[in-house]
Order: sequence, then structure tokens, then C-alpha cells
Amino acid sequence: MAWLHRLEEWLIATLLAVMTIVTFGQVIARYVFNYSFVWALELVTFLFAWQIFLGMAYGVRMGSHIGVDALVRSLGPRAAQFCAALGAALCIVYSVILFWGGLVYVEKMYSIGILAQDMPIPQWVPRTVLPIGFGILILRFSQLFYRIVTGKERGLHLADEAADALRLRAEVMDADDAKVAP
Repeated sequence: MAWLHRLEEWLIATLLAVMTIVTFGQVIARYVFNYSFVWALELVTFLFAWQIFLGMAYGVRMGSHIGVDALVRSLGPRAAQFCAALGAALCIVYSVILFWGGLVYVEKMYSIGILAQDMPIPQWVPRTVLPIGFGILILRFSQLFYRIVTGKERGLHLADEAADALRLRAEVMDADDAKVAP
């Protein structure tokens, strides 16, 4: 599974790099050479969609999605584990529905056979991110569900923005105090 982690991270980083290069090139072409690449905006839009859909699964893996879990935190360990497992199971169901819908949508786009507006590629090609992204998301939520049910994970592993903000503030305050201290 480590290969999937590396592939996921490499794809997200590559997508971001390509988006940055294309956008920078477009800005230079437009404002320095008074020229515009017709396909640049559409390509960046497609790449951004890929980054979002691949990033959803990456966010689940890294525990960077935010959520409101104040009620679950007030429950006992068994009830909290049950709620977390239920939440993960519902996320799997939701992802399966969207995976299936994405497959149907891509198949329809394939059968219609239209091209992208500014690029000479079929519309269905960039939209394959729907079933791919939700397929990986199903895998990630399934892994999370397994870890919750087996007791290896306490909850949905949501990002705690308040705790992160307080930790960051304390680090900044400590750094400021270190600068002032003789």
C-alpha cells in the first residue's frame, strides 16, 4: 500500500506544479508578449478538478478534513467508537453512490463523443477523475472503517483546528519570548 501513498502524493504534487507552470506561462504570455494560450484555462480547470478529487482521499488518509465532533467527544469510548464506525460506513456508502454516478456520467460522455471546448481531447477523459477519485476515497474510508472497528483508530481522525491554532500561537509566543530574552 506504500506505493499507492507515494503515487497519490506524487500525482497531487505534479498536478500542482503543472497548474502553476501553465498559469505562470499564461500570465507571462499575456502581459509580456500580448499573447494568450486558448487552452490554458481549460487545462488548469481540469487539473484542478483532478487535484480536488485525488486530494479528498489524501485528506482522509492524512486526517486533514475538518468536522464537528463535540458531541462524539462527550460520549464514552464504546459509543464514540460506534459513532465513528457509523460515520465511516456512511461515508463509504456516499462514496459508492458517487463512484457509480461518476461511472455512469463518464460512460454517457464517452457515448456522446464530444470534445473539450478548447483542447482536442474527448470530454470523458478529464472526467474519469470522478470514478477514480471516488474509488480511492472508498478505499481510504474502508481502511479507516477497519481501523475504527478493530480499535486501532479512535475516531474519524478529523483535524482539530482549534487545537492546531492554540499550538501554533504557543509556538509563536515562545519564539517571540526567545527573541526578547537576554
